[in-house]
Amino acid sequence: MEAQSCYLTAIEKALDVGPLNIITTGGDSYAAEREQWNDANNVLTVRPGVVIGYEGNTYTNEKYDKAGIKVLSIPGDQLGRGRGGARCMSCPLERDGI
Repeated sequence: MEAQSCYLTAIEKALDVGPLNIITTGGDSYAAEREQWNDANNVLTVRPGVVIGYEGNTYTNEKYDKAGIKVLSIPGDQLGRGRGGARCMSCPLERDGI
């Protein structure tokens, strides 16, 4: 079994959930690298199926959309320069467990 498969299986078992869907950074190799650098996958989940992310990461946001996840996009041209995404720059919220 490959490492990613073992990792995902362990998380699924720990959370007692069905198969997880991993969404990678979008675009061709150049765009994916740029969006990864600009924290494309560093999104803040505000409820199941809804995340906050930078509007400039168009390819990754499109992949989220195709996976049925709504992206509430925010401008982040300058915020990303500080090396953080929406999740890193948020305060913890108290909410019901999954």
